[in-house]
Amino acid sequence: MIWTRIWAAHFNMPRDHRAGLSVYWAQYGTAPDTLLIHCSLAHQGAWAPLVAKAGLNAIAFDMPGHGRSAKWDGVTDYQAQTTSIAHSFCDAPMHVMGHSFGATVALRLALEHPASLRSLTLIEPVFFAAAQGTPEHAAHEVAFAPFVAAMEAEDRPRAARLFTDIWGTGAPWESLPDSQQRALTDRIHLILAGAPAINEDNAGQLTPGRLEALETPTLLLRGSRSNPVTAAINATLARRLPNATSHTINGVGHMGPLTHAAVFAAHINRFQAHITTAV
Repeated sequence: MIWTRIWAAHFNMPRDHRAGLSVYWAQYGTAPDTLLIHCSLAHQGAWAPLVAKAGLNAIAFDMPGHGRSAKWDGVTDYQAQTTSIAHSFCDAPMHVMGHSFGATVALRLALEHPASLRSLTLIEPVFFAAAQGTPEHAAHEVAFAPFVAAMEAEDRPRAARLFTDIWGTGAPWESLPDSQQRALTDRIHLILAGAPAINEDNAGQLTPGRLEALETPTLLLRGSRSNPVTAAINATLARRLPNATSHTINGVGHMGPLTHAAVFAAHINRFQAHITTAV
């Protein structure tokens, strides 16, 4: 692939222990100033198209149970552990960018360690608790109920199919290679691992005044073809974060950073350039 040839000379993939877990990570370019946190059921390599299009110098890691990182132990608070791993890479203030569940981790990192960030980019954050009380949240609960039922019945293949139908690229399940179907099915339990954080806000991120106190420059991005609940989530975050800018990208779904990397790269480059100029 093109991105492999472009970055091969500066592509480093070490593994070490962070937050009590063996973590696999990649470095794109030299002197990385951007930290990338991928979506659920993916791995750090999902960022490669965006990295190439935006020309980022970045670090991306595999979340617990994803890619080549060690398995989640089933007990540790999943979002908290992933946030601790992310923080371990912030030896200096970073541009922190997350997609989907990774965006909820990025937001938690910003709230708990604001000095570690130069900027915050949240792409399609699935922080459902932020949309509670909206029609979009109610509709999402109804649409997601069959997935919950499949997980309760321990029908993991059906659960993986249902989840992918809502939050995938739009490609039919039958069109996915067998290896990808197996990988999604094997990791589908990790969707529930983050539920206490994103559904119930067990970290108290929505506590009155907490978001309002975050001064980090923030970019909110979503696709117009994504689940409408993401619009409600971004609206809440844009209203409460004092230094946030929100954009909706037309014709794009939830997996826009993969399917429309060039468009997202343009928004991110403009945002980071503005941060650098302001400093």
